[in-house]
Amino acid sequence: MSGSLVSASLRTRVRGLAEPVARGFGRLGLTPNQLTFMGFGLAIIAAIAAGAQAWLLAGLLGLLGALFDLFDGALARATGTTSRLGAFYDSVFDRWGEGVIYLGIIWGTLDMGLWRTIILAAAALVSAVMVSYTRARSEALGFTTGTGMAAVGLAPREIRVVILTLGLIVAGLLPGFPEDMDQPGGMAYPLSALALEAALALIAILATITTIQRILHVRAQAREG
Repeated sequence: MSGSLVSASLRTRVRGLAEPVARGFGRLGLTPNQLTFMGFGLAIIAAIAAGAQAWLLAGLLGLLGALFDLFDGALARATGTTSRLGAFYDSVFDRWGEGVIYLGIIWGTLDMGLWRTIILAAAALVSAVMVSYTRARSEALGFTTGTGMAAVGLAPREIRVVILTLGLIVAGLLPGFPEDMDQPGGMAYPLSALALEAALALIAILATITTIQRILHVRAQAREG
């Protein structure tokens, strides 16, 4: 019940690929914390784009912002500047950035009157928060210390971000309100909304399963102790 869609070996390979780019940012004089804040800033801009129903732009900006999550940690490790404060910033602003994009989607779909999309965005947001909270709370209580909990569950943040940004990008490539062929002059349900709903529903389901997996993982550790 503790398997993840992101293996430890895959994490290591991705971090290795990010290191040269991170070192490039370092040569420009940027610090790991500055990269963290830049990633958060991009997430805010992505949320504003989503609020304006610019789904493609929101997806691309969200994906770019998520990449900074790789670069800040890679730069800190490469330069020997890792710190508890930096790790705190990294965790807090990464989750905050993810959350504001969900809010941007809610904002954008309010004007379209699409209540199903709003409900699914709220469900995805709540489920994502619970994934992070179960990790933070379990580690605070001494369970699965270090980065061990990151490998527990189907949908850690990396998976959620990929699904969310792909959903936004696909939504941006699809038409909004196509003409309803069965009702002349009528408008069919927007295909862009269907893409968003599929991504949000998948996030909500996988994140809920991940939360349950982490609860069971902590319960098993408690029983062993």
